Amino acid sequence: MSDLAQIGVTGLAVMGRNLARNLARNGYAVAVHNRSYERTRRLVDEFGHEGTFVPSESMADFVASLARPRAVIIMVKAGGPTDAVIDELVPLLEPGDMIVDAGNAHFADTRRREQALRAHNLHFVGTGVSGGEEGALLGPSIMPGGSPESYRTLGPMFEKIAAVVDGTPCCVHIGPDGAGHFVKMVHNGIEYADMQLIAEAYDLLRAGIGATPAQIADIFRTWNTGDLESFLIEITADVLGHVDAETGQAFVDIVLDQAEQKGTGRWTVQSALDLGVPITGIAEATFARSLSGHAEQRAAAREAFPSTSGGLTVQDRDQFIEDVRLALYASKIVAYAQGFDHIEAGSAEFGWNIDRGAVSTIWRGGCIIRARFLNRIREAYDENPSLKSLMVAPYFAEAVNAGVPSWRRVVVAAAQAGIPTPAFSSSLAYFDGLRAERLPAALIQGLRDNFGAHTYRRTDRDGTFHTQWAGDKKEYSA
Repeated sequence: MSDLAQIGVTGLAVMGRNLARNLARNGYAVAVHNRSYERTRRLVDEFGHEGTFVPSESMADFVASLARPRAVIIMVKAGGPTDAVIDELVPLLEPGDMIVDAGNAHFADTRRREQALRAHNLHFVGTGVSGGEEGALLGPSIMPGGSPESYRTLGPMFEKIAAVVDGTPCCVHIGPDGAGHFVKMVHNGIEYADMQLIAEAYDLLRAGIGATPAQIADIFRTWNTGDLESFLIEITADVLGHVDAETGQAFVDIVLDQAEQKGTGRWTVQSALDLGVPITGIAEATFARSLSGHAEQRAAAREAFPSTSGGLTVQDRDQFIEDVRLALYASKIVAYAQGFDHIEAGSAEFGWNIDRGAVSTIWRGGCIIRARFLNRIREAYDENPSLKSLMVAPYFAEAVNAGVPSWRRVVVAAAQAGIPTPAFSSSLAYFDGLRAERLPAALIQGLRDNFGAHTYRRTDRDGTFHTQWAGDKKEYSA
C-alpha cells in the first residue's frame, strides 16, 4: 500500500522528534508514536508541513502503518524502558522486521537484545547517534551495528539523513550485534577527555595570564583556525564569551562547578578495564567529573589543606599561551589514540572487524568530537590499517614531538602552582610510559611472585619461572 510509512519512530522527546523530522524532510514517510499521544499530535501539528508523518495512538496501529520489512526506531531511555518497548513490539512484528535502538544503550545490552530477537527472526540494530538535538535534525553522525541484511534496508535512509563531509555521508555499517553502540560509547569517552582537556587549558590560561573568560574566548577562537579546529573548541569560545543576563557576570562564573554525566564515560572506562586497554586520559576525565561532584569532601579538604603554593607565575604571556595550546593538542592526540586502541581491542574480542579508518571518517561531521584532524586519522589508517598506535603515525608522531617541551612545562607549572591537570598529566605519563625502554613493572611482577607465586618471565630466555622466596630462593620453571 502506498500510504504505508517507510520507517517509524517511537519515543518523541527532543531527539526522537528531531530524528523523525530529519527523515521526513528527506522525503521518507515516517510513522510516529509516543506513549502520550499528545506529544505525537503536537509533532504533526507543528511540523507536519516538513514532510509525511503517519501518527498512531496505539503501538499496534503504529506497527500496522509500516511497510514491510518494517523498520522501527526506538528513542526512549536506556535500560528498562527500552526493554519494555521491545517486549511490546515483538509480538506485533514479523520475520525480517527491524528494531533500531538509536539511544545511548550499553553495548552489552545491545548484544543481549540482538541475540534474543534473532531467535524471533527479527533484526535488532543498535545504532549510535551523535550530534545532540541539532545533529539529529540537521545531520548527525550515525553508527549502526546489526546484521548486513538490516543495513541493506536502513543504510540508504541513514546515509541520506546523516551529516555529509566532502561528499561522504557520516554513516557506515560498524559491525554485527553491539559494534555500533560500542563505538558510540568510545566516542563519548573521547568526548569526556576532550572536554576535560579544554577545561584544564582554560583553567591554566585564567590562572597564568589573568585573562577574563571573554579574553580566553578570543584565544580559543584563534585556536579554532588551526590544528585544534573542532566543534568543541568552537563552542568553548561561545560559552566563555557568554554573559549572564541576570548578573552581568561571565556565564562560566555563575555555573556551579560540578560536572554531571549520564554514564557513557563510566561504561567506557569499565569496558577498557575488562579489555586491558590503558585509556588513562579518558579515565582521568571521568574521575575528574566525579571529583567535581563531591562538594562536601572538597569543602573539607580546602579547610584541612589551605593553599601553600605561590600561584602560577608566567614570565612570557605569548609563550605560555602557545605552551598550553601545544600541550592541549598533544593530549588530545593521546585521547583519540587511546580511544581507537579501545575500539581495536573491542573489535578483536567480539569479532566485529571494525574499520578504524571508516570510524574516523564518519566522525568528521555531525558528531560532538568532529575535528579537523580526523582527516589525518583517516589518512593514517588508510596508509597502515594495522597501525599499532595512532601516536606513531608520522603526522601524529611529529605533532607530539613538537609539543613535548611545552607539555612538560605546562604540567610542571601546574603542579608547582597546585592547579589540578589530571588529563594533561596522565596523558603525558602515558606518552612517557609508552615510549620507555623499560618500565618498573618488572619489580611489580617480582613482588607478585614473592607474595603469591604468580610467576614471571625472564628477558634472557623463554619460559615461565618462580622463585622459592620463603625457602632457598632458587628459581624453578613453572
